[in-house]
Amino acid sequence: MRGRIISPASQKLILALDFGRLNEALDMARSLAGLVGMFKINIHLFTAEGPEAVRKIGALGPGIFLDLKYHDIPNTVAGAISAAAELSEVRLLDLHATGSEAMMQAAVQALAQRGADRPKLLGITILTSLNQADLRHVGIAGTPGSRALSLARIAKRCGLDGVVASPKEVRRIRSGCGRDFLIVVPGIRLAQGAPSRADDQARIATPGEAIRAGADYLVVGRPITASADPPEAAREIAAEIAAVLRPA
Repeated sequence: MRGRIISPASQKLILALDFGRLNEALDMARSLAGLVGMFKINIHLFTAEGPEAVRKIGALGPGIFLDLKYHDIPNTVAGAISAAAELSEVRLLDLHATGSEAMMQAAVQALAQRGADRPKLLGITILTSLNQADLRHVGIAGTPGSRALSLARIAKRCGLDGVVASPKEVRRIRSGCGRDFLIVVPGIRLAQGAPSRADDQARIATPGEAIRAGADYLVVGRPITASADPPEAAREIAAEIAAVLRPA
């Protein structure tokens, strides 16, 4: 399915394959391969199935956002980044920006050895599940917005390609880091319906709100994968994105 053509709106959509087994993830991915720009593989699926998940899901066409959230000493993270970059299907990698400038710089240097044909590297700012009280309880001062912007600026200074941030921080980061800095946004929820008690996202927005704020990519999982008709849900989200992208 290489060389497929999808709409600009669908290209901005990253489907989170938050499953524990490869067969479940593959079933969902096959039904949506023509409707999204990338698939996201998280630590649960990768721990259960390993690089084979990247290869098999990547073979469907869309690239892979390998969301393993590295956070360790610089040498260890550099080695992990190098290993992940060997998987040709991977287009995005991430690490925690709180892991230090030295860690981020080591990761950037590891990727630089691969030249222009390398995955983009993102720094995770503040997880979308956290609010100000959560930060205070673990000793982090300030609001999620101020901390996210500060971390984004540090990530840019270290040479990262962009960040992962909640939709609430997109405008600040876009203003502070410029137009060419990638902003990948999870915490996307549809306007209709009350939030589920099982939903652990705290800082959320609709697809249209996030794109209007300046997001480059939207990561969407449960609003699509838990819907009665996942392909139709993906189309509806793409339509909402397209409405924002369409010239007035």
